[in-house]
Amino acid sequence: MDGSQLGLFDTADAMRIADDQALDLVEVAPNSDPPVCRIMDYGKFKYEQDMKAKKARKHQTKVEIKEIKFRPKIDTHDYETKKKHVIRFLDAGAKVKVTIMFRGREMVHAERGLAILERLADELEGMAVIESQPKLEGRNMFMLIQPVKKEEKKADDDVETDTVAEIVEEKE
Repeated sequence: MDGSQLGLFDTADAMRIADDQALDLVEVAPNSDPPVCRIMDYGKFKYEQDMKAKKARKHQTKVEIKEIKFRPKIDTHDYETKKKHVIRFLDAGAKVKVTIMFRGREMVHAERGLAILERLADELEGMAVIESQPKLEGRNMFMLIQPVKKEEKKADDDVETDTVAEIVEEKE
């Protein structure tokens, strides 16, 4: 039961060896020639597998995609309000799909929508990364942004603190 190979045995002999050790004979590779078996406590093995699966489910994160819609003729206050919603989504850890919806003759001025998306990307530079650049599909232009990972954010904060400390030292 130390994990070493015991060699080739008849099924009856292998069962007897497993019974002598109060363990189970488990077929690991039935398609190989000869079939490979392992002597183990199968109940304990299943329990450990279940615990590994449970731990993996516990630590997995489901990435949520939120969508916010803009129009090309958006006013500054409306823009700021929607930007705050985007910031709230990013702080919650969700990816954000920013969509500009064009109607009628607004399609002629697609650059206005692109300017809004680029402005938003510039203003969110410290807290978000552009995952997919702005694309025009049909009457909608969209861009996908994701929050900056916490480790990267901490590294950026450390750099800023060092810079502030250096400035204070220079003034003294």
